[in-house]
Amino acid sequence: MHYYNIFLNSSSITISVMEEFHDYTNLFLSMIITFILMIIVKLTMSKFTNYNFKENTNLEIIWTILPMLILCLIAYPSLYYLYLFDLNMNPTISVKVFGAQWYWIYENFDSISGNSYSSYMVPDNELLKDNLSNLGWRLLMTDTRLIVPFGTEVQCLTTSLDVIHSFSIPELGIKVDAIPGRLNSVNFKVTKPGLYYGQCAEICGTGHSFMPICMEAI
Repeated sequence: MHYYNIFLNSSSITISVMEEFHDYTNLFLSMIITFILMIIVKLTMSKFTNYNFKENTNLEIIWTILPMLILCLIAYPSLYYLYLFDLNMNPTISVKVFGAQWYWIYENFDSISGNSYSSYMVPDNELLKDNLSNLGWRLLMTDTRLIVPFGTEVQCLTTSLDVIHSFSIPELGIKVDAIPGRLNSVNFKVTKPGLYYGQCAEICGTGHSFMPICMEAI
């Protein structure tokens, strides 16, 4: 997926929390790598052998307990965020998403009306007719978009009509599998209006690369 940088701009609370945890974990990783490199350099450059370093009971206790503490400091926020994402935050609206080979079907917020519409990828020849600047979104532009309001808690219910698909929008931190006969749910809250692109993240057949997702927050 050629349009992704290391991190796109945070556009939802979910991806903001993920980036925060990523930075938090990298802090420990940088400290550990720096410490190990310093020890390796000192042992390599020294002409003497420190026997106390190799057979020191206090050091053995320290580098047994210290990694355990570091793992606990990483595990607590990891489990906290994991359970936080699974909580049902009383969403204001619900969206139904059906995966099919090879397009998406969206159903309106009002399930009583049963108003649904399909979303197909826009072919290259149609992109050329509209605007040359749209070529930057090749294989990502769709003829119809999933419309959601920004600043509102949205519940996305996903399933599939044939094989396993995966509804994924990295900029919003959304990735939920669409499995036949099963209804999966994910909650998200878009913090700013705009267009957000994604693709099916599960290899679902020959047309897997041609079922993009285009969501518009208004």
